[in-house]
Amino acid sequence: MGKKMKVIEDKVERGKEYSLEGAIDMVKDTSYTKFDASVDMAVNLGIDAKKTDQMVRGAIVLPHGTGKKVRVVVFAKGEKDKEARDAGADYVGAEDLIEKIQKGWLEFDKAVATPDIMGLVGKLGKILGPRGLMPNPKLGTVSFDIAKAVKDIKAGKVEYKTEKAGIIHVAIGKASFEKQKLMENATVIIDSIIKAKPPTSKGKYLRKVAISSTMGPGIKVDVGTITSK
Repeated sequence: MGKKMKVIEDKVERGKEYSLEGAIDMVKDTSYTKFDASVDMAVNLGIDAKKTDQMVRGAIVLPHGTGKKVRVVVFAKGEKDKEARDAGADYVGAEDLIEKIQKGWLEFDKAVATPDIMGLVGKLGKILGPRGLMPNPKLGTVSFDIAKAVKDIKAGKVEYKTEKAGIIHVAIGKASFEKQKLMENATVIIDSIIKAKPPTSKGKYLRKVAISSTMGPGIKVDVGTITSK
């Protein structure tokens, strides 16, 4: 461990669970990268991640965005092509765009499609699926309201999904954000995750929450300071 990291680790009280406000203060205080570090939240849920009916996933527009520039690709034709461009999409197309991606081009972060073109986009399942880039109607990325879909993503829409261990990892902003903005982003995500609770989930749903910056230590959050649910 480097000297700088050792000093930072020593600031964090081992085993202590901080209030959400205290955890964010600590994250900002222990972020030491020269670049503007991302701030991420890990939420451990009381679910059986192996059961499909207990999968927790969703999407929410953060009130203060993520601080990241997101490159959006849209699969659309005709009027929807123009609508996507006017809304700020970075790349728009149909067969030509699909062919480009099949040849290895993947210089984008999110993909949106109109329902009528999903039959063609399905050809990219093996390429986009494993990367989490496949448009999905449940996440609002398959829609005829292309303008809203693109604007929501550009405004800071984040998607979350439980991993094998029942943990969700999601970005809540940048270390340069004001504390209040990070707190509001975190609270919105927690509320969304609570609303997505599977009916078959038993026992304590929100088990553990931790917040960290890029390369910084994980700061445990007292779940009771976020919600009583």
